[in-house]
Amino acid sequence: MRLLKQLLCLMIFAKLTFSCKNNYDETKTTVTPIIFKDIIEEDYELHTSSQPANAVLVLFGGFPENASDIKREFKILEKAKDHNIAVLYMNYNRKIWLKEQELTQLTEQFHSIFKLHNLSVNNVYIGGFSSGGNMALLVSNALTDKEAHIIPKGVFIVDSPIDLVALYNTAQTNVDRNVSNAAVQESTWLLKTLNSTFGHPNDSLSRYEKYAVFTSKTNNFNNIKNLKNTKIRLYTEPDTLWWKNTMMAKYNELNAYYIKKLSQSLQNHNFKDVSYIPTQNKGYRSNGDRHPHSWAIVDTQNLIDWMLNE
Repeated sequence: MRLLKQLLCLMIFAKLTFSCKNNYDETKTTVTPIIFKDIIEEDYELHTSSQPANAVLVLFGGFPENASDIKREFKILEKAKDHNIAVLYMNYNRKIWLKEQELTQLTEQFHSIFKLHNLSVNNVYIGGFSSGGNMALLVSNALTDKEAHIIPKGVFIVDSPIDLVALYNTAQTNVDRNVSNAAVQESTWLLKTLNSTFGHPNDSLSRYEKYAVFTSKTNNFNNIKNLKNTKIRLYTEPDTLWWKNTMMAKYNELNAYYIKKLSQSLQNHNFKDVSYIPTQNKGYRSNGDRHPHSWAIVDTQNLIDWMLNE
């Protein structure tokens, strides 16, 4: 009788084990692998995947930079893939400000790209380096409208020349200072371009205000007023010693100076989420050259965390 009871218990245990295994097998799901896609067009490069992206990151390069240059200088793509973030590199460059027609064309291009590649508009971030940061802020402001289809959750800039009046004055100082041929040539071109487009700031300040991200002289940030509820990050590396030794530049001639002033102004006007992020000794070009005016000042993992943590 005792042996019979033991056999009966073993049979019940075996049946329960088999039943649990079957239930486990029935509920077991198959994980679909993520396949990454690289789409290269004349106006942009898109790196996305076969699965709906957790976010879309749009990037604008500095004045001469195209998609390849951004990828070389800003090492974020592999981390973005790890988090299934689609990255859209724009070949839109050689702009420091945007005329109304250019802004309209750029926003229309955004809508076309997102629709063509079925990109989600639920978690979009836009950023740019140097003049590309100006593009990022201006286009984000244009997109942030109650009836817009794409409304960025956040925007960031990397050491951008946001104040056109300050840019004019610094260019004039560089020409007068004559530290290097390269600096003089670039500054001479800037002065010629700004004078022919807007005139001298002393005579036509309102024309500069109409197109600049920020005019510190009058505390004007009208061109980004729609971003009051948008997450904003302002990266810069105010290495005053490096700039002094290299260009004889003073702090109030640096992009960093005006970026900090913009941060303070936006916070004083109750912008919801503005972060001024000054870095130290992070600015290096991909060839190893030390330069505080670089994509590298951005901590890529921290940026991704900021994008994914609402």
